[in-house]
Amino acid sequence: MQHNDFILTIACPDRTGIVYRVSGFLFELGCNILDSQQFGDEETGRFFLRVHFDLPPQHTQDVVMARFAPIADAHQMVWQLHDARRKSRLLVLVSKQGHCLNDLLFRVQSGQLPAEIAAIVSNHPDYAALAASYGIPFHHLPVSAENRQSQEQAIIDLTASLNIDLVVLARYMQILSPTLCRALSGRAINIHHSFLPSFKGARPYHQAHLRGVKIIGATAHYVTEDLDEGPIIEQDIERVDHTMTAQDLTQVGSDVESLVLSRAVRSHVEHRILQNGSKTVVFR
Repeated sequence: MQHNDFILTIACPDRTGIVYRVSGFLFELGCNILDSQQFGDEETGRFFLRVHFDLPPQHTQDVVMARFAPIADAHQMVWQLHDARRKSRLLVLVSKQGHCLNDLLFRVQSGQLPAEIAAIVSNHPDYAALAASYGIPFHHLPVSAENRQSQEQAIIDLTASLNIDLVVLARYMQILSPTLCRALSGRAINIHHSFLPSFKGARPYHQAHLRGVKIIGATAHYVTEDLDEGPIIEQDIERVDHTMTAQDLTQVGSDVESLVLSRAVRSHVEHRILQNGSKTVVFR
């Protein structure tokens, strides 16, 4: 049976009756709730809800949105209704480290990640052949101090012309300007190792090896104007020991980064993330 399913996400001030109103509304439309998750944050007084439901064929998304709007207004809801069958369109940015890009390409092609990579952008030409092997357009956009503004405008233009839902910085080694950060607010995810701020700059895994670290981790977060300080979506760690070389640490780190980024992207494209101030609520 083919589903006509949608995902409703809600963030609003916490008060009694919210779940009752939402579930009652869906019942009146004849919807079948497939999954529902909720969280009330006592610290912020905010309530978060994600409902995945099957919509009877006689109703449309526009009808649901029009009928739900008065309820949303009454409860001061920030809400979105997503067609669960529609695959999100991704624009992947990469530099010279291709492990995260390669992982995303494989997961999308194999059906493990419910998304579509519309294009790949890089400030280097290294992965043009890889993109071509997957049949994905590759845009080589070199960047320098002189052309940074025009290069970033080209990225903004691509997100508009390709109808991009999410920009993924798959080890894109450029600091985005405040203008680009604002243009991509809430729809750009970055990945980096979790050694920050201890080991900054080049060769962080070699720096960590010299200090004898015992844990390697990675962090995926939304991009903001505050460098590497956006709301965290996903993190993971791996233990390492004294027998491992700097190359071993780099390999472990690459694996963790790829896994953490793919999890963060999956959570976003499945509409499982709701922002809670400087934090996120990530429904599983």
